[in-house]
Amino acid sequence: MSIKRLSPGPRMSQAVIHGDTVYLAGQVGNPGSGMAEQAQEALAAVDSLLAEAGTSKSKILSVTVWLADMADFDAMNKVYEGWIDKDNPPARATGEARLATPDYRVEFIVVAAL
Repeated sequence: MSIKRLSPGPRMSQAVIHGDTVYLAGQVGNPGSGMAEQAQEALAAVDSLLAEAGTSKSKILSVTVWLADMADFDAMNKVYEGWIDKDNPPARATGEARLATPDYRVEFIVVAAL
């Protein structure tokens, strides 16, 4: 079975397609902006990568959400719930973690079907 890598770099690819499954690297928004802005930017990046891979959010299997602070849970959910395909909600987990820099507030990791 072939493996296709989208936007590969020295450390990682932005997406990897194996068989009928697409694995996205964690997506973040512009560091330093507010939670809503970062969530919107990160989810727009997810949309873009899914389209490049030949799929869409209606085929997302799972989403892992990392928050720098669980106090942002409600604000993140407000953006997420406006973005997600309500007819095809994926499995989801949310946790708190230190992200790559203190300026990042949210990161979305997505696995989707083609």
